[in-house]
Amino acid sequence: MTILIQFAIGLLFGLGLIVSGMSNPAKVLNFLDLAGVASGTWDASLAFVMAGAVAVTFVGFRHILKLAHPLFTQRFYVPTRSDIDRKIIVGPAIFGIGWGLAGFCPGPALTALGFGSTSAFIFVIAMCAGMVLARVIAQLPSSTRVAAPAHPLES
Repeated sequence: MTILIQFAIGLLFGLGLIVSGMSNPAKVLNFLDLAGVASGTWDASLAFVMAGAVAVTFVGFRHILKLAHPLFTQRFYVPTRSDIDRKIIVGPAIFGIGWGLAGFCPGPALTALGFGSTSAFIFVIAMCAGMVLARVIAQLPSSTRVAAPAHPLES
């Protein structure tokens, strides 16, 4: 049952990405190209998508986190760390650079795979290679490394 629920949620998420245009890298790149503001080619529509997502998340989290546990599992997996380290700066910077270069982030890229997009396929291969590289780097010995939690969202 859990797999069916996760599949249905994934389909809904993918549908939202398609409807909002997030699975179209050209639309995303036109949004990220702020030089287009002066020339009138800047596409501001994704700002509304982001604002809608932030509003839903802001209201939804306030209500959902009041529950004893989620509907389909035993506990919430919410980050509890509040410190900022090198990983929390470098990781999002790499994510943003990749997003700006390719016009994809992971969810839209996986959604675009369903359309047979070659650029999404290349992005997903590169993303998987980056994930493997990050795991290898994380396992390198370091005298300053603090043990990471077994699950990235657990404290």
